[in-house]
Amino acid sequence: MTLKDILVHVDVREASGERLNAAINLAKANGARLTGVYVKTRPYIPGYAEAQIAAEVLQEQAKKEDEAAKEAGEKFQAAVGSNGLETGWRVLDGEVTEIIAEQARFYDLVVVGQCDPDSKIFMGDCDMPDRLITESGRPALVIPYVGKYGTIGKHILVAWDGSPVAARAVHDAMPLLEMAEKVTVMVINPEEGSGEKPELPAADIADHLERHGINVVTDSVKTDIKTADMLLSRASDLGADMIVMGAYGHARWAELMMGGVTDDILNHMTVPVLMSH
Repeated sequence: MTLKDILVHVDVREASGERLNAAINLAKANGARLTGVYVKTRPYIPGYAEAQIAAEVLQEQAKKEDEAAKEAGEKFQAAVGSNGLETGWRVLDGEVTEIIAEQARFYDLVVVGQCDPDSKIFMGDCDMPDRLITESGRPALVIPYVGKYGTIGKHILVAWDGSPVAARAVHDAMPLLEMAEKVTVMVINPEEGSGEKPELPAADIADHLERHGINVVTDSVKTDIKTADMLLSRASDLGADMIVMGAYGHARWAELMMGGVTDDILNHMTVPVLMSH
């Protein structure tokens, strides 16, 4: 089981280079085709205000987007040129999250970047990647906007709670789990078992992964700290270079309003995270 078709979102921000590097390494490891996509956008302008903006201003904005698309394409070609990969390049117009979500449906995996709040340009810039995860129907590998991630997936930490979205994430991540040197299945605050010999947390999913030839261990902890903080802390302690988790087990709007594990991870991630919904 391998990844054969990977999509990566490319832009002209500084963090895009590390995101592209991570996608290239994944494509090389899996013998996959890598397609880069740049989305040309325009700032949101209410209808009542658009008529008051000079045509020259709008034309200048369109010109800048054309230049940015060209720059992104040149960076993509330079990065993949010497890797012997089968590649593709697309430039599309529209709203970034909507376009990436639509395109992702035709790929095994989409690689996107964590939102850097200091680099927002347009309204809605930080809708991605969280909205993408719920709208694309495909797994998304989110790369933090700071740090270097040349090696991803040697030791993977799986966040397991027995939920449908956690099961989906494990299934979607199987090609990467099978290639990992080690996989740790992490259960936070497991429910108390019953009987004289209660079952070990995550024993069943660990058994399933072992049947795929995966070197897996289980880990559980009871804690009062937030789940996201515990996951990131444990990933650091174990030296894990990727987290796999289900996203938005509850409605996305509810998690965004009241706080939730997905939102906390997306805001504070310190390693790449593969999410599925």
